[in-house]
Parts: sequence; structure tokens; C-alpha cells
Amino acid sequence: MAGFEAQALELPGWRHVYSGKVRDLYEPVSGPADRVLVVASDRISAYDFVLRTEIPDKGKILTQLSLWWFGQLEVPNHVLASSVAEGVPAEVAGRAMICRKLAMFPVECIARGYLTGSVLAEYRQSQSVAGLPLPAGLLDGSRLDEAIFTPSAKAEVGEHDENIDFAAVVAAVGSSHADALRSLTLDVYRRAEAIARERGIILADTKVEFGLDSDGVVTLGDEVLTPDSSRFWDAALWQPGKAQASFDKQYVRDWLTSAESGWDRNGELAPPALPDVVVERTRARYVEAYETLTGSTF
Repeated sequence: MAGFEAQALELPGWRHVYSGKVRDLYEPVSGPADRVLVVASDRISAYDFVLRTEIPDKGKILTQLSLWWFGQLEVPNHVLASSVAEGVPAEVAGRAMICRKLAMFPVECIARGYLTGSVLAEYRQSQSVAGLPLPAGLLDGSRLDEAIFTPSAKAEVGEHDENIDFAAVVAAVGSSHADALRSLTLDVYRRAEAIARERGIILADTKVEFGLDSDGVVTLGDEVLTPDSSRFWDAALWQPGKAQASFDKQYVRDWLTSAESGWDRNGELAPPALPDVVVERTRARYVEAYETLTGSTF
């Protein structure tokens, strides 16, 4: 992942071990070695660049929304604690979780209930997605008769994930674990899709990650069902065949590819700083997603 590189915080009692696009991971300096502190920053990425401009409160929104969803899902998850009283450092209160350390599967588990995004071109070429045949005549944004599992292989940081079929998942993790990943991913999607629909939001697709805990249990990890990992659309405005009104960083993408930004997406230079109006609108969209889904004020 190219672009701006932020410095991870120094947190007493915790040792920084990894930084991703948005999250920083820490291990305890002493104490149980089977846990990790997951801190969601306010960083935002687009077009394989981490931008130099942050979105205020984004990390807190992602963390609090993930925690809410973990509470709605009947799937084992990695969260052990999320408050200062339980050991989360005060410096990252609200944006951090103490989690069970997992041996993560090398598969991005994606469930899709609507046809859009990276698989649309595949469908137009072969009328199938991830080796699964689909009906003819579907448009960008069409709802599928049943949700489908369309995994991808995890890429190195800065590279694109590669769409794969189920046979490739079996080859990577074994048939038993592959079956579990597919079943759990679709279970998460179906339950979340129904909850979101009740609140006027369409969950078009979502990406989740799983790992094995110390007892060998397949466990849901990372973030879950946030605007960074899912496509949320306004149900009242949904119309197949056109771009949908989404609850994510679309303001950022649109501005970066506009003439106003002056940035060449196909060039090698990192994107420019975001103007205040784009930052404010993006933050508002994340807040709106959180409040609409949870029914709580951020």
C-alpha cells in the first residue's frame, strides 16, 4: 500500500508489531501472549494509496460499529475487551479492542447478495462469478436470488486481492475448513442483510476474515460489517443499472478522480490532500451509517 505512512502510537504496556491501511496491531509487553490490541486509526485509503488526510473519528466509528455487529451475530468472534476498565489504553479508548490472537486463513471471505463491483466484468464476460453460473440479463446493482460466496486470495500489502473459486479455497485450507468458511460467511451475510434491510439499508456485499483460535475453533476476526468492508446502499434510492447511493468513501474517490484534484490515477504520484468539504462529507456519511444501523447517536 503506497502513499502516506503514519507513525503508530506508543502505548504503555504494548509493543507495536504491524500497521495496515487503517489498523495498527500491538502485542502485550508482558502477560498473556495469546492476545493482541487492535487499534483503528482515522487513516483512509483509496486506489491503493493511504491518503495523507485523515477522516476525524473514522477509527472510532469503525470500531464501535464492529462491536455492535459482533453482538448481533451468532458466530464466535475474537473480541475479549473493548473498554479502558478492561485494559484498553486510555490513549485509544473507543477505537481499540483487545482480541484473541488467531491463526488467520489466507482467504478473504466475501458474500454477495447483489451484482456489482469487481465481479461485474466477470459476469458480463461469462455469465458466472467465482465459477457459479448466474441468470442472464442482470445489471449493475441487481439483486441475486441467493447470496453467493466469492472468495479472494489475500495479496501482499499494496497489491490487489485475486478473485478465486471455491476449489482454490479447498486447496488452500482443506475441504473441512473451506466448507466452514463458506457456511459462516453466508450466515453472517444473511443475518446482517436482514438487520440492515429493517433499517432502510441494503447490504450489497461484505468481506469478513476468519482464523483459528488456540482451541482450533474457526473464529471471526478483524472488523466486521463496516463501510470499509461492506457496500451499504440507501434502500430508498436503489435502482439497478446505475451507481447506487452508498455509505462509504465514495466522496473521496469521486473527488480524487475529478478534474479539481489534478491527480492522475494512472500516474505514480500519491494523491493530494483532501479539501475540508470532502473530509466533512465523508465523516458525515460514516456517522450516518453508524447511527442508521445501530439506532444510537455517535
